[in-house]
Amino acid sequence: MLFDSLFPVVVVIVVFVLFVLFSAVKVVQEYERGVVFRLGRLVGPRGPGLILLIPFVERMQKVDLRTITMDVPSQEVITQDNVTVRVNAVAYFRVLDPNAAIVNIADYIRATSQIAQTTLRSVLGQSALDDLLSEREKINLELQRIIDQQTEPWGIKVSIVEVRDVELPESMQRAMARQAEAEREKRAKIIHAEGEFQASQQLANAADVISRNPVTIQLRYLQTLTEIGNEQNTTVVFPIPIDLLGGLFNQAGRQSSTPPARAPESRAAD
Repeated sequence: MLFDSLFPVVVVIVVFVLFVLFSAVKVVQEYERGVVFRLGRLVGPRGPGLILLIPFVERMQKVDLRTITMDVPSQEVITQDNVTVRVNAVAYFRVLDPNAAIVNIADYIRATSQIAQTTLRSVLGQSALDDLLSEREKINLELQRIIDQQTEPWGIKVSIVEVRDVELPESMQRAMARQAEAEREKRAKIIHAEGEFQASQQLANAADVISRNPVTIQLRYLQTLTEIGNEQNTTVVFPIPIDLLGGLFNQAGRQSSTPPARAPESRAAD
């Protein structure tokens, strides 16, 4: 009878002891730290491993020390040259000081996200569109430096910030496509002109060699005949020296310039 009357009391005591044990014994993982508060005052980080707390006196809050990957939502940015683009990014950061991450800021993850968004709009708004497309590495370093400087009082270390996608308006995409096409045509014309210039230089050099040694033109004739003979055709080419043609032309010119002989006049008989 006595046992029956004490049984509820024993159950309550056992439940209370189990509750105290569960609240006093904590396990902190290797990648975590437990920030302990004693009657509202900061004691400091503990862990990893088994942590014993004073029941009803100490309270612990865990902080993850692993690197966090955070997507920065797309932001509409007006660049320095008044072009509206949508840009998103990704940031990598981790907690270096668990005490500052808990005491100095209410939600360090959300706060870091907001700082990243405002910094992204500010930095890209001071850059031209060409710099945004061509100097991506420089902009990433500037973003990382500014965000890390602003989150340092919270015990946060921002290691990497990368601009991922840059969405251009349709009209700007067409304009850039026309610009790229014009640039390619310009390079093609320059390369063609340089080729023509080099070819003319080589021809001038060849003319100088032939003028110093006229026999080389005959060798070129023979080489041309050899090349033609290797092909399957019925055309026969006979090379005629330029000097011979020049002599024939000169002789014909002299004959055309000589006045015709006048017929002798008949004299009347006396």
